[in-house]
Amino acid sequence: MSEGRSRQGRIVRVLIVDDSLTMRRLIRAGLETHPRIQVIGEAGNAREARDAVKSLQPDVMTLDVEMPGMSGIEFLDRLMRARPMPVIMVSTLTGAGSDASVRALSLGAVDCVEKPRFGVARETFEQLTKMILVAAQARVHRPPTAAERPQPASRPGWRWNGRWLLLGSSTGGVEALETILHSFPPECPPTLITQHMPAQFLRSFCARLNTNVAPAVRIAHDGAKPAPGEVLIAPGGDDHLRIARDGTSVRISPGPKRSGHRPSVDEMFGSALPHANKIIAAILTGMGRDGAEEMLNLRRAGARCIGQDAETCVVYGMPRVAHELGAVEEQLPLGRIGERLLELAAR
Repeated sequence: MSEGRSRQGRIVRVLIVDDSLTMRRLIRAGLETHPRIQVIGEAGNAREARDAVKSLQPDVMTLDVEMPGMSGIEFLDRLMRARPMPVIMVSTLTGAGSDASVRALSLGAVDCVEKPRFGVARETFEQLTKMILVAAQARVHRPPTAAERPQPASRPGWRWNGRWLLLGSSTGGVEALETILHSFPPECPPTLITQHMPAQFLRSFCARLNTNVAPAVRIAHDGAKPAPGEVLIAPGGDDHLRIARDGTSVRISPGPKRSGHRPSVDEMFGSALPHANKIIAAILTGMGRDGAEEMLNLRRAGARCIGQDAETCVVYGMPRVAHELGAVEEQLPLGRIGERLLELAAR
């Protein structure tokens, strides 16, 4: 962590990387309106960005996904292996842009934001400044290699005990969820996921998981009946993911933001209360407190509740609040969570 790394009230030093001079100037103008953000440099390509990181030692980098020559993704991959640091990806919301953004999150980028466009630039910059202030306090790790990821263990005689798994995550959740799902066998317990992410990114994330993990991963649809070997992800947009009252299916329906989010982890956890004795819940890395209060209710009603520990969280927010409320019975490092969930779901 550099000397200038932000804590509450400290100035955050930002490097802007984008091949478009116009976009760099636009991002600079938007960021410099915030009293806690100082733009210390700009770079138009990967080589300039590498040199600027060495000479300027920024706290946070904004990085264009689509750059000529070495792409933002390739540069990010090299950067995170050589000098891990907080990076916010700036991308379009096209299919290709969303795929690249999810790949970036998997490589260790803290978050992604849509490129500023006419009519919504103000909202974009408000979102970007919040992301930068969060990123400046993030714990950024070198991404694990394929060999370092937990692998599905052979479980002869393993039998499911009927409990569903509910996973809630936010900032840093792509890497966390990939790590956990990599450890799941093809016949894993029915699993529901609420991850804070734009709907287009969630679709790309689902497609990526389906090529990398053993269970079948799908975007949840209204009325779906989760079965062993299936992982259903909240679709986002205007909708929340909830468990239906019958306890055998899910509901996808619109609703206001809860705990500042839609989809909301609190909404998913709260809907599980009537079936708490058949639930195993895990709250993972993320800013804020979404999921913490309803996890406490779940635990009191008989659910098993796991939290990710501070050392392995990108942002120790949601799990911290849950732990402080008494909602978490076990805090575990990320690499142990998948195995523990399977233990709790076994007869």
